[in-house]
Amino acid sequence: MNQNKIVPCLWFSADAGNVSKVTEYYKNIFGNGFQAGQIIPLGETPSGNTEMCEVHIFGQKYTLMNTAKEHHPLNDAISLMINCENQNEIDNYWNYFTKEGKESQCGWCIDKYGLRWQVLPNNLSELMRKPNAFEVMVKQKKIVIEEYFK
Repeated sequence: MNQNKIVPCLWFSADAGNVSKVTEYYKNIFGNGFQAGQIIPLGETPSGNTEMCEVHIFGQKYTLMNTAKEHHPLNDAISLMINCENQNEIDNYWNYFTKEGKESQCGWCIDKYGLRWQVLPNNLSELMRKPNAFEVMVKQKKIVIEEYFK
């Protein structure tokens, strides 16, 4: 595992502050691309029971913090982009995150914990050079690659 100088810390408020529920959720979709470190119990805080855990998602280090009570909700100001190889990969991530989350627009969705994801094809810049690409994208929730070729 690499040592990043700057590490994003994602603060969740769910599952009574039990961070293992959050790590299990992401392990289910990222499989071997997800590694969780030791859970650090912080105990009772003004936001209730609080735990932290360092994780690596496809080699990128993050810290996940989970509290029982919401202090600051996650919002569109931060999202994580997933660069997908093909439509099957887009569908896999999209379906997982929106099953208990919500669809948004232009490849954005929100998972059950409120984290925003941009589920995009690797060749998005190529697709956006196609005629009417912007019009295609703004009509989409999930990106459907074949629609850029019509």
